[in-house]
Amino acid sequence: MTDHDATLPPAVCEPLPMLPEPSAGTARPEQGTLPGPAAAGRPLRVLAAMSGGVDSAVAAARAHEAGHEVTGVHLALSENPKSFRTGARGCCTLEDARDARRAADVIGIPFYVWDLAERFREDVIEDFFAEYEAGRTPNPCLRCNEKIKFAALLDRALALGFDAVCTGHYAVVVDGPEGRELHRSVDQGKDQSYVLGVLDADQLAHALFPLGTDTKDDVRAEAERRGLAVARKPDSHDICFIADGDTQAFLATRLGRTPGDIVDRDGTKLGEHEGAYAYTVGQRKGLRIGRPADDGKPRYVLDISPVSNTVTVGPAEALDVDGLTGIRPRWCGPAPTGVLDCTAQVRAHGDEHPAVAEIDGDTVRVRLHTPMRGVARGQAVVLYDGTRVIGSATIDGTSSAA
Repeated sequence: MTDHDATLPPAVCEPLPMLPEPSAGTARPEQGTLPGPAAAGRPLRVLAAMSGGVDSAVAAARAHEAGHEVTGVHLALSENPKSFRTGARGCCTLEDARDARRAADVIGIPFYVWDLAERFREDVIEDFFAEYEAGRTPNPCLRCNEKIKFAALLDRALALGFDAVCTGHYAVVVDGPEGRELHRSVDQGKDQSYVLGVLDADQLAHALFPLGTDTKDDVRAEAERRGLAVARKPDSHDICFIADGDTQAFLATRLGRTPGDIVDRDGTKLGEHEGAYAYTVGQRKGLRIGRPADDGKPRYVLDISPVSNTVTVGPAEALDVDGLTGIRPRWCGPAPTGVLDCTAQVRAHGDEHPAVAEIDGDTVRVRLHTPMRGVARGQAVVLYDGTRVIGSATIDGTSSAA
């Protein structure tokens, strides 16, 4: 059954009850359980976002088993969905929708498909094109979490009387001294707190992440025990709306061929490109430079200038930065002020770097204790206090450590 404009009986949407044990500041929260009806005073009305994968299926099953009134929903994000996935690439195919429906049937919950393809195109895909055209490197997963799963979906869920949205993200939400806190997952290899660093306090108040205290192997084993056919389904990876993984070709469909120069740091022309948007800071392969460096070492992309349509390359050490400037901050709780000690991360599964962050209104200046390599404008910097996510900002500039 497909439903775009479902109306459901109204319910009071209060903030979600907290997990029983508050966090200890910088320490990882103890393993907890999904809050049940006793903690809430009544069963929560939960909308479970079901992608068709194993994680979201187990998350929905746990919410249902905890005694909540769970409804599954699959988000149709592709305007022209294909019937089948290509291995582990892409998502939002007809196969994924069917897998989600079958999982909902096994769990025993109602299931709907909501068409958010137009919203996804406007807020995620169009933003992706615009950022690359401007010489920046966006993270569409963060944008999707911010604009689709915890804005469009959550807003609609609350309007229909649901109390919370449940997803299969690997992260932990607990009660802290100043409200709900977002923490890293126990499974460091699957931790998704980085891509959730755009969520604000109000969104966290209506979010359930039942998998944050488990490993991926545990989740797959549980799916097997529950009889879910997606138990061994491969995880999707790369950018979901670029099923073949060829980002350059995808960008070319919109941005076209715009030839320009590849230059070194003193402006000497070394080669040509067919579109500066196809490059990102730190890139080594595919530069098509005919002349080797004098020292024989490889060159890397250091800068992309959309104004002059040039790509600047140089040695690896020139990629080191010791400071970042972030704009448009998003705080996972009360907005911090002044100067704070923290760690900074700029990639979904990248390393944390000890840092000091200075908050000045809508500008975040991060000073790194050790240099970080290959940071591009447009990436997100996510700040942590131990395992707790403080918030995030979009990188607008860097300072060289050289």
